Amino acid sequence: MSAGGAHPAADELMDRVYRRQRHIYDLTRKYFLLGRDHLVRELRPPVEGSVVEIGCGTGRNLIAAARAYPDARLFGLDISAAMLATARANIRHAGLDGRVTLALGDAVTFDPSRLFGRSHFDRAFFSYSLSMIPAWREALSHALDAVTAPGGMVLAVDFGQQDRLPYWFRAALFAWLARFHVTPRPDLEPALHATAKHRAETCNCRPLYRGYAAFGTIAR
Repeated sequence: MSAGGAHPAADELMDRVYRRQRHIYDLTRKYFLLGRDHLVRELRPPVEGSVVEIGCGTGRNLIAAARAYPDARLFGLDISAAMLATARANIRHAGLDGRVTLALGDAVTFDPSRLFGRSHFDRAFFSYSLSMIPAWREALSHALDAVTAPGGMVLAVDFGQQDRLPYWFRAALFAWLARFHVTPRPDLEPALHATAKHRAETCNCRPLYRGYAAFGTIAR
């Protein structure tokens, strides 16, 4: 999953990284991008609500959300044109062209009205994309301030601190992730709380799978 984030060559980098990987991304990542389905279950958009994924990658999560919430409208943003091409093919194959709208854009600066014709969304979520966005804190703030409607919610799942897992496992995983320009955010939970506190919003965070993943929500 990728969404850019105030990096001048982020789109070119992500296209280079995933030009070939995108074809096997879902097959290989399903074993270690844990918590994605948990996030989809927690979305619970209102009836006929709108949901946007920031860093939608191959469209896997959008397809799952569309099936879980058949009356919702789904939107996806990614900075990689290559990934979006795969997402469009997957969504078309799933028969969801009419319900899922995709656009090319940067997580930190995108204008929902210009890209999607909507000023706000009921739900905005990041699924293992914050660890790929250089300016990830700014992306969180943008999602809350400029993307999510009053009464809406921002959700995120990503790699956790893994302090309850063996050190060798954490070291090997993080070294492998670095090859794909993935940087786990050990301060994700504090950042979510700080983002919410600064705006007097409600934040809930919890570890998943013995700390392998971190999951959090900010409710407006």
